[in-house]
Amino acid sequence: MAEREHVRVAVVGSGFGGLGAAVRLRREGVTDFVVLERADSVGGTWRDNSYPGCACDVPSHLYSFSFAPNPDWPRTFSGQEHIRAYLEHVTDVFRLRPHIRFNSEVKRMTWNGERLCWDIETSSGSLSADLVVSATGPLSDPRIPDIPGLDTFPGKVFHSARWDHDHDLRGKRVAMVGTGASAIQIVPAIQPDVSRLTLFQRTPPWVMPRVDRAISGAERSLHRALPFTTQLRRGLLWGLRELQVQAFTKHPNELGLIEQLAKRNMGRAIKDPALRAKLTPDYRIGCKRILLSSEYYPALARPNVDVVASGLSEIRGSTVVAADGSEAEVDVIVFGTGFRVTDMPIAERVVGADGRTLAEAWKGGMEALRGASAAGFPNWMTIIGPNTGLGNSSMILMIESQLNYMADFVRQLNVLGGQVALDARPSAVHAWNRRVQERMKRTVWNTGGCTSWYLDANGRNTTIWPGTTSEFRRATRRVDLAEYAVVRASGTDSTDSTEANNSDDSNDSNENAEVTA
Repeated sequence: MAEREHVRVAVVGSGFGGLGAAVRLRREGVTDFVVLERADSVGGTWRDNSYPGCACDVPSHLYSFSFAPNPDWPRTFSGQEHIRAYLEHVTDVFRLRPHIRFNSEVKRMTWNGERLCWDIETSSGSLSADLVVSATGPLSDPRIPDIPGLDTFPGKVFHSARWDHDHDLRGKRVAMVGTGASAIQIVPAIQPDVSRLTLFQRTPPWVMPRVDRAISGAERSLHRALPFTTQLRRGLLWGLRELQVQAFTKHPNELGLIEQLAKRNMGRAIKDPALRAKLTPDYRIGCKRILLSSEYYPALARPNVDVVASGLSEIRGSTVVAADGSEAEVDVIVFGTGFRVTDMPIAERVVGADGRTLAEAWKGGMEALRGASAAGFPNWMTIIGPNTGLGNSSMILMIESQLNYMADFVRQLNVLGGQVALDARPSAVHAWNRRVQERMKRTVWNTGGCTSWYLDANGRNTTIWPGTTSEFRRATRRVDLAEYAVVRASGTDSTDSTEANNSDDSNDSNENAEVTA
């Protein structure tokens, strides 16, 4: 029997998190790694989401790696095709392709306590790894609601993240289910072509104008000639968003002025009082993600669009029925109903030291030390883990902070030497999570009066980070070995890990302050 392939690090996923991890590993001198990708190309969510109108709601120069600035972004808010091209470019520039295993979906990852490694089963074969970095991302597995009669619908059905480009919508009657970030881009993109568009809206979003424009050739030439101008642009975009954070996290009542601006944005396009009433939220702005579009409201005002202020409850043949009893005949149903964020499928495939899956360990809610390490899952880290999401800025900032933490994790393993693993102590995980949840209590995401995908089935916010990106960067700048049990090849835990911790006590107290401030 052939010996199982073994690598130092296995990265799962090739979106921003996975590619960033690969670049950082190379910079740390680690070349014995693989990137396991279930699809046949890189890009993650920017590969999967190719629906009409798909674009980012974070400015281009902020939604990119600090170590891979792009002076040639064509627009201030980039479209899906530009972001995907950027990720392909990063893959080539940093010579990552030899490390990537395409069409290699992870089926199972099991901790091997004897060998202190992860045994990994993929759709293309088996291997083992000392360290696993899971970068599957929370926006990777679509969620389609269980609608009675859906399986009998005679027309076409697909999710926004699995757009069927072979199906022509021109002249069709289309039902759009959902009013989230994808739907507000899809609606204006398809409205001119369809014969009728019925929008099922359970909760209206707050929508602000999207001030998008083409970046001039002169600007791009300047950024190429003087790279510091790209850094300056990025810094200004970052700083403005950092200043906004306190309104979301500590003073939600200060958001009233923003609500008035959003209502004016609606009023300019929606003249019908009845429609305006349907589209006006009854919760504090920011409780759900604030959406950006200058085309959404004008599209809803067109005569071939119907807004149903009720969720889809039943399907009878070609008839879609809303919870309020209204009906519509449609040829196509498009679900813009989000993703499995708080119950990520990858968690069902990770088996830890005690034989439990990560999904079982997280049954009461996701929690991970500094958003990265789960107790009972040695040498396993996640990028964009619990409570690392943002409601007002770029996730790339959070990803890079977690890459710093990953890099120091690898360094600490090297310092400890030999066959060794780090397992987050349950007390450290719970303490971190307790502080995060305490800060969460006063945020707009918990007090704003809405139900959002930020909350899990128990009503806990296990998704959003309740602070600034700079706070998170300080909290993840290094690994504190006192928060981990050191597991040696003998299979015994080293309860005293301070001998290998080269940090001082003052830094420990400062890092704890990041969450208690």
